[in-house]
Amino acid sequence: MHSDVHKARTKSRQGGFKSAAMISAGCTGRVFDSEENPEFWRSQAQKTLQSVLDRKLNTNVAKNILFFLGDGMGIATYTAARILKGQLQNQSGEETVMTMDTFPNVGLVKTYSVDFQIPDSAATATAYLCGVKTNLNTIGVSAAARNGVCKSQKGNEVTSILKWAKDAGKSVGIVTTTRVQHATPAASYAHSASRTWYSDADMPAAAKRDGCTDIASQLLKNTDIDVIIGGGRKYMTPTGTKDPEYPRDLSSWGKRKDKRNLIEEWQSLKTGKVKSHYVWNKKDFDAVDPETTDYLMALFEPSDLRFEAERDPSMDPSIVETTEKAIRILQKNPNGFFLLVEGGRIDQAHHSGRASMALHETVAFDYAIAKGLELTKEHETLTVVMADHSHTVTLNGYPFRGQSILGKSPVWATDFLPYTTLMYGNGPGHKIINGTRPDIRNVDTKNKNYVQQSAVPTESATHSGEDVVVLARGPMAHLFQGVQEQNYIAHAMAYTACVGADLRHCQGQTESPVVHTTLDNNRAGGARGSAALLSVLLALTRLM
Repeated sequence: MHSDVHKARTKSRQGGFKSAAMISAGCTGRVFDSEENPEFWRSQAQKTLQSVLDRKLNTNVAKNILFFLGDGMGIATYTAARILKGQLQNQSGEETVMTMDTFPNVGLVKTYSVDFQIPDSAATATAYLCGVKTNLNTIGVSAAARNGVCKSQKGNEVTSILKWAKDAGKSVGIVTTTRVQHATPAASYAHSASRTWYSDADMPAAAKRDGCTDIASQLLKNTDIDVIIGGGRKYMTPTGTKDPEYPRDLSSWGKRKDKRNLIEEWQSLKTGKVKSHYVWNKKDFDAVDPETTDYLMALFEPSDLRFEAERDPSMDPSIVETTEKAIRILQKNPNGFFLLVEGGRIDQAHHSGRASMALHETVAFDYAIAKGLELTKEHETLTVVMADHSHTVTLNGYPFRGQSILGKSPVWATDFLPYTTLMYGNGPGHKIINGTRPDIRNVDTKNKNYVQQSAVPTESATHSGEDVVVLARGPMAHLFQGVQEQNYIAHAMAYTACVGADLRHCQGQTESPVVHTTLDNNRAGGARGSAALLSVLLALTRLM
């Protein structure tokens, strides 16, 4: 046994620390007496074993695909959110069963991009949605395109599973807690040498001159998307257009320099053809009847949505509510649907070093997954949950069973100061003064705005590069097992639903199709080497 733990337990007997049993009793109102009996664990394991033995493969063709993406939801975040979810229900938390935990098929996904060991959300989204790995900061293009270089994207565009599903006659939608032009949703419909080209105002003159278009304009042009829910109003309207919710906030006003009002253009495209609605507040959103609605665009904020812990429920619906509305609209199509649901602000909270906020976002995301399962039928709906990349947050120390996941370790550091169970490898929480860490003995580390300490000072916490988890249930969910490259996910999802180029599943074939690949090693190596430094200089400050 580790000496620090032994000291902590010794001190607990002397009254200096609470014991694990005492903390458990205080948290849940009970001591884990049953867990001291070996039969408790044997019986639990036997029940789990039998459920696995009884499991039958679902080899149906998937009518629907529900794809839930937790942006920045690494395994440490997943575990910590599980504990928080239980503790919010007055349980100890560790034994809590998340909705995600009920998925029988689990695998690991490698997240690196073509040019970087640790990726961003643009390169990863292109991989798992378009089936092709690419370079940092680029969206919907192959690795032959260069970050920020418009000319390099021409001829290197790649399409996504959202388009494949639409072309196959399915309804399609995106739901996100970020702006709908952000990296993850954008990869489903846009092609851009830079993820930061949200509107034409964000583009350099050279890119416009070379014929590239902004991401927001591509939302209307590239693929006919049935449901669009998230934020991002200001990228859709001309400069000087007052925001309906924040008319006095200049930063919320429209940004477009080309004088286009994309919201009005979207409405005009639908007029007289279908039943469509554009809404920007919860009242109007709630009034939308899914049974009589063909198209919905709902933009609830000028940019990203508010964090769940700060959301005004009278103005903005939760991710559970937006997920439900989207599914109810899309599922009317007899051919089925593809829906991307992104818990996008998990990542943004982590960038700020705010673990509490990130975990609450993850818990809300898990409730949205539960709603998705409730509204669909497992025999015809493939549901996939995964993260795009991880973060530098870690669970550390030796907290007792049932101790708040947002609390402090009972074992102090060698500088005789406490530290929190959750910490970051880097980020804004690095605050060493005269060689000493801040004393947090009297600090409420459970507060949603608390910034965890970090080992290295950076303005924004970076991503981390370990594999992320993928979970699946429904038709052909057993394809999502093992350790896979991230771009495999798009192809596996497409195969289950017979969309895209590989239709073998609905044709009753299993033999591998012939694929011809030609590689110019000299060209690839030389070009990649000369472009690497440019990518670093252009990209690093904008990773999310």
